[in-house]
Amino acid sequence: MEDRWGKKDFQVVKEGITYPLGIKAAGINCGIRLNKKDLALIYSDKLADAVAMYTTNKFKAAPLVVTEKNLSLSGGKLKAVLINSGIANACTGEKGLKDAWETVSYVSQGLNIKKEHVAVFSTGKIGEFLPLNKIKAGVEKVISGLDYAGGEEAAEAILTTDTRKKEVAVNFVLGGKEVRIGGMAKGSGMINPHMATMLGLVTSDVSINLDLLKSALRQVVEKTFNMISVDGDTSTNDMVIVMANGLAENRMMEEKDDNYY
Repeated sequence: MEDRWGKKDFQVVKEGITYPLGIKAAGINCGIRLNKKDLALIYSDKLADAVAMYTTNKFKAAPLVVTEKNLSLSGGKLKAVLINSGIANACTGEKGLKDAWETVSYVSQGLNIKKEHVAVFSTGKIGEFLPLNKIKAGVEKVISGLDYAGGEEAAEAILTTDTRKKEVAVNFVLGGKEVRIGGMAKGSGMINPHMATMLGLVTSDVSINLDLLKSALRQVVEKTFNMISVDGDTSTNDMVIVMANGLAENRMMEEKDDNYY
């Protein structure tokens, strides 16, 4: 049954974070880890509306502080998300915070975009500093590798103790327009309700009001990330971000009607 928007059932497809229109990604090894990919970059051709939710741990890692600040400065807009695995940049004090801002600068300069349009994730060992020389060179490499088919490599690059990649993608129709959603996540140990050691990134080409997007993320997190427990530990680095760039060109979703739910 369809309503006035023309909504249909979700169709699950074998894709990932780059499934929505205008989303590129790449994943490489920059030398943080010995033989595994450790640096991922997600990029939206069009400036995307973006919202995030963060750990409830009293100690927020530097990347979360930086990302939260940038989303505030930009009014909820992002173009790129950089994720490194192997080192969490947590419990690293003022130097760790400065290093996180430095990684933002690498991406901003490399892509020629505003600093406030860059978010950063880090996951891995706590208490160690980021090897900025390796990340700087890695950012140049990962930017050159950005591709509309790069989602699988990006999903691999964010893993730590995970046993497999975590990707998903769906499509549905709104008002005659196909809308796509893609996602990737990591998390294996130290998982407890309230988003413990979980990193999640969702992209979409849907056109949706920012306040509505915030509300949707909050509701979904309560029914997903905040219901997961493995060993009862919470983390300093938990974060989930949603980016929506509007390239599906559906009629703007601005109210909590049937399509919202």
